[in-house]
Amino acid sequence: MNSIDPRLAAMFRPRSVAVVGATEDRNRVGGRPLHYLRGCAFQGAVYPINPKRDSIQGYRAYASLEQLPEAPDVAVVAVGGDQVLEVIRQCAARGVRSAVVMSSGFGETGAQGAVRQAQLVSEARALGVRLMGPNAQGVANFQTGAVLNFSTMFMEVAPQDGPVAVISQSGAASVMPYALLRERGVGVRYVVASGNDADASVCELALVAAADPDIRVLLLYIESLANPAVLAEVARLARERGAAVVALKSGRSAHGAKAAASHTGALVNNDALVDAFFAAHGIWRADDVHGLVNAVELYLACGLRPAQRLMVMSHSGAVGVVCADSAERLGLPLAELDRGTVQLLAHIMPRFATAQNPVDLTASLMTDGAMFGRTLDALAADPQGDMFLVGVPVAGEGYDLPGMAADTARFLRRTGKPVAVSAPQASVRSAFREAHVPVFGHETDALAALHQVSRHAALVHSAALRAAVASAERFALPAGTSRTLSEADSLALLQRAGLPVAPHRLCHSPREALQAWRELGPEVVVKACSATIPHKSEHALVFLDLCNENDVLHCYEECVARVRALQQPLDGVLVARRVRGRREFALGVRQDPMFGTAVMVSDGGKYVEALRDFFVLLHPFTEQDVLDQLAGLRIAPVLAGVRGEPPVDLQVVARAAVALGRFAAAHAEEIESIDVNPLIAGASGEGGWAVDAVIERHEGQQ
Repeated sequence: MNSIDPRLAAMFRPRSVAVVGATEDRNRVGGRPLHYLRGCAFQGAVYPINPKRDSIQGYRAYASLEQLPEAPDVAVVAVGGDQVLEVIRQCAARGVRSAVVMSSGFGETGAQGAVRQAQLVSEARALGVRLMGPNAQGVANFQTGAVLNFSTMFMEVAPQDGPVAVISQSGAASVMPYALLRERGVGVRYVVASGNDADASVCELALVAAADPDIRVLLLYIESLANPAVLAEVARLARERGAAVVALKSGRSAHGAKAAASHTGALVNNDALVDAFFAAHGIWRADDVHGLVNAVELYLACGLRPAQRLMVMSHSGAVGVVCADSAERLGLPLAELDRGTVQLLAHIMPRFATAQNPVDLTASLMTDGAMFGRTLDALAADPQGDMFLVGVPVAGEGYDLPGMAADTARFLRRTGKPVAVSAPQASVRSAFREAHVPVFGHETDALAALHQVSRHAALVHSAALRAAVASAERFALPAGTSRTLSEADSLALLQRAGLPVAPHRLCHSPREALQAWRELGPEVVVKACSATIPHKSEHALVFLDLCNENDVLHCYEECVARVRALQQPLDGVLVARRVRGRREFALGVRQDPMFGTAVMVSDGGKYVEALRDFFVLLHPFTEQDVLDQLAGLRIAPVLAGVRGEPPVDLQVVARAAVALGRFAAAHAEEIESIDVNPLIAGASGEGGWAVDAVIERHEGQQ
């Protein structure tokens, strides 16, 4: 468990602030924080540092940190890049333990800047000073007025305290969400732009915000994920309080990764592992800034509440149809109305209306405003309704708009279920927003928010369950000089770990091979077994469809001769039962130094690398996690059975993946990678078999 560094906490809630490089001009980096501290009514002490001025922006100025009457909690550093190191030394000498370094010219500029940055961080750590930055836009706390930030945005968009925190590596990516949320009337407490993350990372800073009990939504913009363990702690803290963590991790594409590196000197993580890490810890991954903020109002209104089935209500049949189509694309099933609900609606709605989901109130709503609330009450009692979309395509004169907003707000308070309103008119949105009802400009955003909050709740629920996944037994790996284990040794270990393995025998003579054929036949596969030849098919060392003694003897001799010709050691010849099934899968393990044991599950066959139909999970995970991910593969409809074919036994794939992850995690210090290819799965209920496998040790472990 990661504890919060009090020196970082001081950046969020300082009692006193020094601004080194302070200036009278509020439009310069050294002047903007002073302007905000006064304008936002910061109650602590403010100490501008400038040897040429007696006062700056109404505050008494000091020539140096040494002359201050006290050691401030935090120093804002707004000087030239070549002066920063000396300022940090002065901070340490005066007892300042926290510094927000706004100065640029460090790791974001290239190799020379990176050297300068490394020296700065090394010396600051030796002196006991924690840094935000360099190249940081800074931190803003709109509850206390401690705005140590130089963004222009807070001059253009009025701040208001609220239950949201925005923690970002980028300055622009911190204030864009802020502006979008304020436009919607949502208050934001913290806005942090950490810059290069050379010392204090965006994850450590997010940990400070996550510990604030008033923060209910945490929005993160991350370019490099250097310490995922801290982010896992952020997610845990948020999960315990029912708060939501939404992250925008840039650098998915090759061009995006290159831009991120030039922007902050970031190292880009393997994106599949980032996806797996976020899912494992209940963090929702947004695709863009709009996706980062789109569902915030819904999180604040109903929290993280699992939901599956959708109900749609509107006074336009077209809106209902469009919503039904969009919901299907998102994978949100429409609820089937309960018989009792249908009967209730028949008494509420006009005779020509149909009581079904989507519910169409028709234009009669304009003459019978009470129908809106009565319909909501009927839907509230329906056991099938988990979440609700209310479409208001038009309202105004002739409509009881205040009553509609009040009825929806009452429905939301009484049920606690996710409710989103879509309304293209700004005046209509204002009425619902004033009633504290989540409202969106069009149905696409409303449905996307409902989908996000409901699925995010499921992620958080699963994250809590994963902690209970049991660890596997440890046992010794075979001794040897090769970094890779032979197929026989690999299969033996995996079978012991709980994977189903195709029946086989390791033979050391023609006589043993014949005996194995008699026990495993009539159809067998013969393969050379050598720890130094992991890819046997590339050397023609795999023989299929052998059905008689002569075939087995001939192929045994061929294996011996071909391995001898390659001048490689031979561990024996494998004779294995030829197994068949409905589908081939590939399973793999990689030990990642940052994320831990990563298990890949993929559609198998020779096109596995070209089609890239796969997913990655981080240990620990459950069988249900695997099944859920399998359902998202492009091949999923085929796995479910088509044209009279039986469905594939996916449960055996799930069990094998979980067992593989447990085994690999238990031996993480010894095993670097595992490949199981193929795992052949039969039809549902038939099970499956690992046919080939290679375990690779860490370098130096053999």
